[in-house]
Amino acid sequence: MNDAPPQASTARAAGWQARLAARGRQVDKTRPIVVEGMLRRVVGLTLEAVGCEAPVGSRCLVDSADGGSIETEVVGFSDGRLYLMPTGVLHGVLPNARVRPCPHDSGIPAGDALLGRVIDATGAPLDGRGPLGADQHTSLKRPPINPMQRRPISQPLDVGVRAINALLTVGRGQRMGLFAGSGVGKSTLLGMMTRFTNADVVVVGLIGERGREVKEFVDQILGEEGRQRAVIVAEPADAPPLSRLRGAQVATAVAEHFRDRGLRVLLLMDSLTRYAQAQREIALAIGEPPATKGYPPSVFALLPALVERAGNDADGRGSITAFYTVLTEGDDHRHDPIADAARAILDGHIVLSRDLAEAGHYPAIDIEASISRVMPAVTAPAQMKLAQRFRQVYSAYSRQRDLITIGAYQKGSDPRVDEAIALWPVLSAFLQQETGEAVDLDTALRTLTEVLGDGTGDGSAA
Repeated sequence: MNDAPPQASTARAAGWQARLAARGRQVDKTRPIVVEGMLRRVVGLTLEAVGCEAPVGSRCLVDSADGGSIETEVVGFSDGRLYLMPTGVLHGVLPNARVRPCPHDSGIPAGDALLGRVIDATGAPLDGRGPLGADQHTSLKRPPINPMQRRPISQPLDVGVRAINALLTVGRGQRMGLFAGSGVGKSTLLGMMTRFTNADVVVVGLIGERGREVKEFVDQILGEEGRQRAVIVAEPADAPPLSRLRGAQVATAVAEHFRDRGLRVLLLMDSLTRYAQAQREIALAIGEPPATKGYPPSVFALLPALVERAGNDADGRGSITAFYTVLTEGDDHRHDPIADAARAILDGHIVLSRDLAEAGHYPAIDIEASISRVMPAVTAPAQMKLAQRFRQVYSAYSRQRDLITIGAYQKGSDPRVDEAIALWPVLSAFLQQETGEAVDLDTALRTLTEVLGDGTGDGSAA
């Protein structure tokens, strides 16, 4: 028998394994086969393509009449057809135009190169300050954090606004809603928090707002000082719905990137309503039936998917404290479907009152309708008692406001109302603040104590 020595067999086996590994690496480097298709139908902003396969959420390029291409995203499919939505202006497409799936997505720019810059949903700069020069990229969508591993909210966050710091204390990693109608000062309040909040990085998402407001917010409300540590993602109202949808996701992904580096991030999203409306436009265009006041079910599935990405991380280092503005129809935040859904998934809400704004009361925070659900976990019992007594005195005056205004209330009828009338000037002054004035947590609590006393009473007179 001419059996080979064991050493030779082992060497041959090792050689075959090395060759197989080399061939495997070559296969991995081989570009996947891309099956192109043709454009068959365009209705509104919905494009229907046949002959190609691409997963939902991937990008496709559609050839245009001028020799260029239009970037689209797959938003659905049915009976061998892909439903596409453009990420930019839909212009110049022809029947039977070539549709080319893009198998890979390089992600979005990230890192310190974004600080002080204004970008759109694709990561392209809008501020005219040249290329970003970002050497880091991050994924647009990430798997959610295990709720059992997420660090609890246990530390207060100083936002620089006296009424919020003292009566609606925000915790680091909290998600808050800012409910307001149009023109009651929500953008100005966001600008104050951007400048005054004790955070390492501020990410601002201006989604679906007027284009004029983007430049005003950056130049006037935010200012050069606040801009230095901020990243602004802007997709105004005239942007396609897919761009508005992606803009909110990009702002969240940028905030996640800085959180993963162990930084304290403040995320301001203006507005969550425009994000929901963008998804409504997309869903209705591809045939999803409306459910609640014209909003399809997918809208109420996307809202928590976006909001839950904010908060504390799992390792206890970084955090995203988020404020989402919610536009309420007719200033009614109790019956608006998006406001109702937002209240259920957020950790509290701040309501801005049009009556207070029209009376020159700024910030126009309706303290009776606002709440911070994590305040008991991040404040001392003494502060909670003072905040509760403030609300009681404030509410006692509000219930009798009409009688007090016309002089029909008789002093001595109710001791609680008598005390509220005596304290009303200082209560009202406490809730107001100049836009350029920053009030930290300690100062806000000290002022609250001065207004109401040391809080050792039983509160029966309030």
